[in-house]
Amino acid sequence: MNNSEVTVIDYGVGNLLSVQRGLEYCGAKVVLTNDSEKILSAKRVVLPGVGAFANAMQALESLELVAVIHELALRKTPLLGICLGMQLLLEESDEFGVTAGLGLIPGRVVAIPDYTLSGDKQKIPHIGWSALQMSESVTSWKKTLLEDNRPGEAVYFVHSFMANPTDPAHRVADVLYGGNKVAAIISRENITGCQFHPEKSGQVGLKILRKFCVE
Repeated sequence: MNNSEVTVIDYGVGNLLSVQRGLEYCGAKVVLTNDSEKILSAKRVVLPGVGAFANAMQALESLELVAVIHELALRKTPLLGICLGMQLLLEESDEFGVTAGLGLIPGRVVAIPDYTLSGDKQKIPHIGWSALQMSESVTSWKKTLLEDNRPGEAVYFVHSFMANPTDPAHRVADVLYGGNKVAAIISRENITGCQFHPEKSGQVGLKILRKFCVE
């Protein structure tokens, strides 16, 4: 256990309670806030999110938090986006029309293909457990949030859209859904995004949160 403090951005979009409980289980002291000064003074920040991309961006803009999050990136504050929070890190999303994102990681959010690679119709959203694998651009998970994890461990997903980073080097881990590669974790410098819910992924997810709490 550790005594880390983690600030979770509370902007009205996301299941904060499950994220809070997961972090607290890992020994962190959790602060839920949308106060700019508290967020900027944080040692580690989590951006959660569920629902529609455009609604989430509108909520961040209405609370004047977009510039705050950009400042976190400049300050090299560890920032973890979870589920929709990960997608917001990219430049734009195709969900319900094109919406600009935070632009912290170059790339676009697109719909998960509704057909498998073999041509069969597949269920959307992608709900359930999928096994993590190393992205083609990486040879090791050392010095990432997956350092304590192994390929093949499964995590829990609930999503209809997926992140496509422009630079393959920003893809840390993928999963396969219907044979299609889906980015599971993306990262750029101090910024990491998990498409899955680590707080709902049992001990596998808790290892990831624990690593974030001490990095």
